[in-house]
Amino acid sequence: MASYPSLRDRVVVVTGGASGIGEAIVEAFALQEARVVFLDVHDSAANQLVRKLEGAGVTPPIYVHCDLTEAAAIKASIEGILEQFDTVDVLVNNAGNDTRHSIEKVTSEYWDQVMAVNLKHQFFMAQGVIPSMKKAGRGSIINMSSISWVIPSTGLPVYVTAKAAIVGLTRTLAHELGAHNIRVNCVMPGAIQTKRQEELWFTEEYKAEIVARQALKRLIQPHEVASLVLFLASDDSSAITNQNFVIDGGWV
Repeated sequence: MASYPSLRDRVVVVTGGASGIGEAIVEAFALQEARVVFLDVHDSAANQLVRKLEGAGVTPPIYVHCDLTEAAAIKASIEGILEQFDTVDVLVNNAGNDTRHSIEKVTSEYWDQVMAVNLKHQFFMAQGVIPSMKKAGRGSIINMSSISWVIPSTGLPVYVTAKAAIVGLTRTLAHELGAHNIRVNCVMPGAIQTKRQEELWFTEEYKAEIVARQALKRLIQPHEVASLVLFLASDDSSAITNQNFVIDGGWV
């Protein structure tokens, strides 16, 4: 993994950081000697990650239990982070949930729930950290979308809608905040081989379909997504904003 000196001691906040792609992102930033705070609701997985990184000899990340579907919880978590660190240099809006659902079974309540965990929190997390970024005169916000809306995927229409909306959110925030030297970019992973995907969706048939559709004939790993996020967070990408980066082995 490349080394980014500009990330050393930067305050990095990652949502959904206890497992999957988020876990890989938290670990990658910790290995860059950033000061990492991650938000999640899965306490056991989060504490296990902290212990793992303590054993790796790096400054361990700080875990904050936060229900990201609750705006008040987001506000309280950000206030606590800013009390401790004064600023947030990097925000990675990673949390999401791709549970399958059919058109027929979507209720108004379910729609709101899926939007809250996949889209709404990205806006309110950004809203919460932007004042400190403006004060510092710099910042990098990275929103995690998905190729699901481009393929397009079927069997999870509300999730796909949210992931498409994240691209629009990214682009408007980039233009709103560019004058303050705050960059906003979007990462769109494909079928990434996480533990959750293996347990729930990655049958042998589906894995064969993935490989057949990709230009690269292998499954993409979480740490490969994390490598892209590191670059977009670092000063090495200081002129890059308002962009959407696909990392899917060439599926799209």
